[in-house]
Amino acid sequence: MRSIFPRVQRFLLLGWLLLWAGCYTNPVTGRQYAVMTSVGEELQLGVQAFTAVKQAETISRDPSANARIQKIGRRIAAAVGDQLPGAQWEFVVFESDELNAFALPGGKVGVYSGLMKLLSSDDELAAVMGHEIGHVVARHGGKRMTEATLIGLVGTAGAIAMDNKYGSEKRDLFLLAYGGISTVGYVLPHSRGDESEADLMGLQYAAQAGYNPYAAISLWEKMGAASGRSNVPAWLSTHPSNARRIADLRAAVPRFTALYQANRGRY
Repeated sequence: MRSIFPRVQRFLLLGWLLLWAGCYTNPVTGRQYAVMTSVGEELQLGVQAFTAVKQAETISRDPSANARIQKIGRRIAAAVGDQLPGAQWEFVVFESDELNAFALPGGKVGVYSGLMKLLSSDDELAAVMGHEIGHVVARHGGKRMTEATLIGLVGTAGAIAMDNKYGSEKRDLFLLAYGGISTVGYVLPHSRGDESEADLMGLQYAAQAGYNPYAAISLWEKMGAASGRSNVPAWLSTHPSNARRIADLRAAVPRFTALYQANRGRY
């Protein structure tokens, strides 16, 4: 049976429909991008993933560490407000030397004890937690899933066209080249852009919660010293370099000092 559209056109049309069907506006930065997943789907995935992490990792019983994270988390959650619909906030400290923290849809936040030992001030921890929660509010996970789907559709359409015109050998060469070009030219730059956006959102949330936004600079200075210099070129990395990040934060922080001053006395 012949289709109305050739197969290539069908794939491209589907990609275009997906691109325009789920446009999301970041409530902090105002940036718009496509997100195919629903908020409900993301919440369900976040709860499932956090449950699995709690089962696999050792949860800290340190009362001071837990109290510290609960206090910071509640203040940032109040700053986020209704920007995260359906949030059921949960803040957990995990026993690990890993210098990391994460947040999942639904307001599920994990902080590793190793990071808490590195960061001496609550202001620095607030910058980290604000950054991670920023990823969730921005729905960066759904955005990346959407981008992966669109890249796959375009690649499939191109492979079909190459196969029809030149045969399987040229098709395989196209797929090899397309994979590299799409990763370096699109996926990685967008990932670095998401990280920079989450940095700005973290400054907003931390300042609004009464934490000093300048601490984000000392945070990344400490992280850079602890992790050492990366041998991965910046254009092949999913994250901005520490130097780039610090420079961007230095330029951005003054915009949030008035917000910090207005809120520091609330707590």
